[in-house]
Amino acid sequence: MSTEPQQVAVPTIAPPVKTARIRAGLWRFITKQPVGAAGLFMVLLIILMAVFAPLIQRYELNDQDYTRRFQGPGLEHFMGTDNFGRDLWARIVGGSRISVQVGFIAVFTGSTLGLVLGVISGYIGGSTDNFLQRLTEIMLAFPGLLLALALMATLGSGVDKVIIAISVGYIPRTLRVMRGTVLSTKENVYVDAARAIGATPVRVMARHILPNVMAPYLIIATSLLSTAILAEATLSFLGLGVPPPHPSWGRMLSGAVAEYAVTAPWLVIFPGLAITWLVLGFNLFGDALRDVWDPRLRGSQ
Repeated sequence: MSTEPQQVAVPTIAPPVKTARIRAGLWRFITKQPVGAAGLFMVLLIILMAVFAPLIQRYELNDQDYTRRFQGPGLEHFMGTDNFGRDLWARIVGGSRISVQVGFIAVFTGSTLGLVLGVISGYIGGSTDNFLQRLTEIMLAFPGLLLALALMATLGSGVDKVIIAISVGYIPRTLRVMRGTVLSTKENVYVDAARAIGATPVRVMARHILPNVMAPYLIIATSLLSTAILAEATLSFLGLGVPPPHPSWGRMLSGAVAEYAVTAPWLVIFPGLAITWLVLGFNLFGDALRDVWDPRLRGSQ
């Protein structure tokens, strides 16, 4: 038996190509889409605020101190206090969690259901497509806010109810866009080849159609985030959204605009700025993603 030592090949560690590619893509996005990068920064700032809310809010959300009612912005209370003596900075920070949670979950739920139904409608066609399109037209006949108001009046108040009411309105919008994209995608040669070798419709939709319509899906989902934030704020402003004592930016405006806009303007300014900041960030970022991923706009870059 040979006693010579065996040489074992030690695999070399490959460089982090994927990480480098992500960094290069991010840097290219920042340099070519500076406005979109600014929007992404604005959104990330609010997300970080929501994640680390307990660490930065300084005061409890519902701590009331009637000796400090309507105290103006200062070192002790960055954004002043409200009519109950509650710290407005703490409630703005806490409200970011509500806005981010409602916005992301509502858009993900509504747009994902619309994506699945749009793929089925566009690929299957026939009576299935006809039924889904007629149902879509019925839902699109109602303005999104009016449909959300009707659902909230039926379901009642609560964060989960707000998410359902907002997400339902996004299903037909995404379905219609996805159907049009699938109708053009399914005419490609690779789809015909998959069908020719006996692939089932479910496999064709999952392996060949769905991956090729993700870019339009992400574009429309990002653009819907700003409308979801506004919808939640509007519902709360009207008293049908997130119930008290949860800190909602829209409810803060509802209680302050009519009574304290002149005597305590910070109660209106700071919640309004928070809504504007987040909505503007999503709009700028969504427009930049559309410019990057839409093939019809790539020639103008």
